[in-house]
Amino acid sequence: MISREFRLLVWVLCVHLAGIYLFTKGFLLTRLALPDRGACTSDACTSLATHKRAVLLVIDALRFDFIAEHPPEPVSPFHHNILTLPRELTAAHPDRSFIFNAYSDPPTTTLQRLKGLTTGSLPTFVDAGENFGGSSIHEDSILHQLKAAGRNIALAGDDTWVTLFPDAFEPNMTFAFDSFNVEDLHTVDQGVIDNLLPLMRHHQQSWDFAIGHGLGVDHAGHRVGPDHPVLKAKLEQMNSLLHDVVEAMDDDTLLILLGDHGMDRMGNHGGASVLETMSALWVYSKIPISFSGYTIPDAILPKITFPEAAVPHRYVQQIDLVPTISLLLGLPIPFNNLGSVIPELFNRDPDGLSLQTAMQLNAAQIRRYLDAYRSSPSGKELDAAWHDFAVAWADTAAVYGEYRLIALNNFTRIALSACRVLWAQFNVLLMGAGLAVIGLSIVAGWTLYSKLRDVGDDEWEKWVDEEVLWSFSTSAVGLGLGYITHIMMREYLDGVAMHQTMLFTASISSSIVVAAATRPTITFKSIKALRSLPIFLVLHTLCFASNSFTVWEDRIVLFFLISSVVPSVIIGFTAPTSRLRYRILGFSALFAGCARLMAMSTVCREEQHPYCTVTFYASESSSAPPITALLLALPVAIAVPRAIRRVLKISKSDSGLAATFIPLFLAPALVAGTLFWMLEWVHSTEVVSDMGGVLRLTRTVLARTTAAAVLIGGVSLWWTSPICLAISKSQSSTSTSEDKPQVTVLGFANAFGSPYLIFWLIFMSLVWLMTQLSGQVVLGLSSIALLSYLEVVDSVRDVHGLNEALASSTPSSALDLTAGTRDLVFSEIVPLALLAMYTYYATGHQSTIPSLQWKTAFILSSTVSFPFSHATLIINTIGPFFLIALAVPMLALWNLAPLPHPKRLGAAALRSGIGLSLYFSVLAFGAAVFAAALRRHLMVWKIFAPRYLFAAFALGAVDLGVLVGVGVGVGRVREEIARVFRVIS
Repeated sequence: MISREFRLLVWVLCVHLAGIYLFTKGFLLTRLALPDRGACTSDACTSLATHKRAVLLVIDALRFDFIAEHPPEPVSPFHHNILTLPRELTAAHPDRSFIFNAYSDPPTTTLQRLKGLTTGSLPTFVDAGENFGGSSIHEDSILHQLKAAGRNIALAGDDTWVTLFPDAFEPNMTFAFDSFNVEDLHTVDQGVIDNLLPLMRHHQQSWDFAIGHGLGVDHAGHRVGPDHPVLKAKLEQMNSLLHDVVEAMDDDTLLILLGDHGMDRMGNHGGASVLETMSALWVYSKIPISFSGYTIPDAILPKITFPEAAVPHRYVQQIDLVPTISLLLGLPIPFNNLGSVIPELFNRDPDGLSLQTAMQLNAAQIRRYLDAYRSSPSGKELDAAWHDFAVAWADTAAVYGEYRLIALNNFTRIALSACRVLWAQFNVLLMGAGLAVIGLSIVAGWTLYSKLRDVGDDEWEKWVDEEVLWSFSTSAVGLGLGYITHIMMREYLDGVAMHQTMLFTASISSSIVVAAATRPTITFKSIKALRSLPIFLVLHTLCFASNSFTVWEDRIVLFFLISSVVPSVIIGFTAPTSRLRYRILGFSALFAGCARLMAMSTVCREEQHPYCTVTFYASESSSAPPITALLLALPVAIAVPRAIRRVLKISKSDSGLAATFIPLFLAPALVAGTLFWMLEWVHSTEVVSDMGGVLRLTRTVLARTTAAAVLIGGVSLWWTSPICLAISKSQSSTSTSEDKPQVTVLGFANAFGSPYLIFWLIFMSLVWLMTQLSGQVVLGLSSIALLSYLEVVDSVRDVHGLNEALASSTPSSALDLTAGTRDLVFSEIVPLALLAMYTYYATGHQSTIPSLQWKTAFILSSTVSFPFSHATLIINTIGPFFLIALAVPMLALWNLAPLPHPKRLGAAALRSGIGLSLYFSVLAFGAAVFAAALRRHLMVWKIFAPRYLFAAFALGAVDLGVLVGVGVGVGRVREEIARVFRVIS
């Protein structure tokens, strides 16, 4: 039977998800794609054509400095001056070879960049989530124009192209390979070599546009980083491929080499940092396509200097390729294009007439697009910029010569800049609805948390049942009310769907009713509780109002975390007994020491340089573990189970289930998880290159066996007998009475906490497997910090109880098991919330897309496999939040004796879970409020939007952890302990 706590927590989760969904839909709307197709009304397009065929060679993650003639200092021997053919041919033939530093619009994920490269349009931030599974492109693109002109398209390489354009490629010239096997550095590249070169050498008349897309450079970056011999070998291979491609070209073929995006210092991408957005672009022809007779104005030839380089270089937008290639092949420019033609490739006559014609066609196409966009339902978004458009367009007809070229370029760039501002439209109505739902859920959560403190021992279960009934019944009524409201007010609800209105009214109505029905009683005790104002929560939330504080949140959280135990230390100094004093001070020191040691593991955001040093990885340009992690991970994996058993031994709770689970399940699982990542390191560094397949198979079997053993074996064992007690009976006889049995129970003092800890360890061992070596060391320290804090809280409560007893008229009540109080205060929850947050940062994460540890998607399989790849990546990312949320009921269970039966145990556990959920719901609300308020801020997509998204994910993980812990774990432990002591009695 589903417990009452489970049902109430399901309602809390649903309301939070509804609020997050509504706000996110308003904040991250997708871009409007117009269905129109580009067309040329005269032969102007064909008159600019220079080639019959083109080869588009994409080297995934080819950063500009990988091909630059003047790379940044210091020069890397692993990725600089290796892929040299482009600069050699440019130096020898400047009229037919051109190198550009191309700006790749974020998000810098492959699927989104391919959309931009083919349509000339801008991606949206929310599109990044499609990189694991995108849908086909229906808007106008260069591939649609090729098909409409009857041209044949060939493909060799990344299968993402087939996903985006399922009907574009000739079946007998399509050689697509899996794009998400990051551990495979060679199959896709070899597929390009084996299939593209024969097409060019022996079947040139069969195709008009050939695409080759290699992934080895990108995968090498993800696995080992840019400063590694593996990447050098891949670049050498690509340089050799370029030599063969150039040799196989004829005079009618145009070659375009590019990187779809760059890579950061770690070899990752997805964000908006300079290294991720600066990609390489090389255009080459065997016949001259640019003449020196006409001097192009410098105003339309911008330059930029690569970070740490000395020489500036020609700079273009990556989407400029779309109109450029279209006109060079005699095709109409795709309708939604916002790119500008690259002037150097149209400089063909002394008076610059060809260049002016190309720029006029380009500007006219963008003007048509803007007119069509303004006529669309989203056209009002352009109203603020329309005057600027009109003035810039009028200027193109008012001037002549090179000034017209400047005016035409100015118009296209103004259009691009304005649309970039509008690339993510905001629906303020939906954003407000989401904020209202999250805000009211906080009020309802606070009333539930407060009321659970006041409700009587014998009444709380009935009260929770009533709240569950009220919450779900009013949600149902709210759904109907939302349906009626939407029908009646549809004309005023611009951009709001029926189901969104129903979600809003259901969530709002149920939250209001729950808050009204659970108004806490205002007493002296509740007023006194205001002294424990959650100052850390307030300050933590206010951090999101500043981009600087948000960037340095990891350091701030560490300070808050260590500071949060200071009140306990103060109480420890004043404890009435030396034993309590030593326990509080000793375990507080252990907690703070673990937190400081966790701080030795860092991953740096781009904005934190140069004041941050990466220690989670071997270096800031490597994704391999540091030598310290390689040396410490296995000893930590062996030590953690022993430390946990040592803590249980304090209360003699290391018997029963603990004596079986820890040595037979936990210890092997942690060691296996560590060995998995050690084998991954051996595999990625190619120490034994001839055993790659064997290592991959061994890792897969090891990971799947460990996960299955923990989830199936561990859960089954725990569910069958969740007790950590050693029970023995003996006979005691006297001369005056009959023989009476004596029952000895070892582990009595922690009868509830110890079996729940075993339940928690099942999930901890699973997260351990999904965490890299440095993160495993951090998880071990976090686990010890958690147990230390539980001992601190228990000892502080003992101090309060003892002080109250000694100050009363009956000091002997200190010996009464029923006299102690276990009332939970919010300040006891705050350190656990901060521990969850800091464990997230110390396990190699930041609130940025590039910090996602993509290699964890390949733990259970060598390729992307739904749902395993998605599940392992999610567990790696939000595992710390889930684990601490799962652990929070131990604030109510730890060192709690089963006799006399604690009637309020379920209420206390439920209250602890709601309290932690309350902390993270306030953080999510604050992140959403400041993201909405700063939505026009320069850093919104780089800092505030990602922070909101990760706050939303954290809240979902916490709610899920509390749901599993309180709704499943606590209920099963209570049930089994009650049964055991009924039998004993």
